Amino acid sequence: MIGRTDSAPTQEGVTACLERVAGLDVSALLASDLMRASKAGEAIAEVMALPLSVDPRWRELDFGAWDGIAPAEIGTDALTPFWNDPDACPPPGGERWSDIVRRVRAAIVALAPVDTLVVTHGGAIRAALAALLGFDHRQVWAFDLPYAALLSLRIWPGQAPAAQIIGLAR
Repeated sequence: MIGRTDSAPTQEGVTACLERVAGLDVSALLASDLMRASKAGEAIAEVMALPLSVDPRWRELDFGAWDGIAPAEIGTDALTPFWNDPDACPPPGGERWSDIVRRVRAAIVALAPVDTLVVTHGGAIRAALAALLGFDHRQVWAFDLPYAALLSLRIWPGQAPAAQIIGLAR
């Protein structure tokens, strides 16, 4: 449950992100302010010769008291209600699902109308899917988003800016 924990990415993770974005043609580059995304964003910015903007709205879900704890240590009695209804049963001291969807929606609306690569986290990518496509929390968890996953979303003019979103966690 790595949410607000601010740890550096592994070199392998950064390399995987660089390999994933090779050949992408984007005009803008954003990253979450957490190091595991922003450091990968810095490496991508150097290779793509683009400036990197950092936006905390692209952070991972805040897992509160569970942050940094392995799910097995939390236990199914506590986790099951959260997975079933992350709004009614958020982690102790953590963020509700609707809160991350709201903040990611605001970050999407703020994007310039150009192809933009966003280096972010699995939860924020899922929140973007919920915000843009109306998926509920169960539907977005059906998407397999391993580290360095690339998800490309095209938002048509008049709805919001175009976006290319890459997820990096850890």
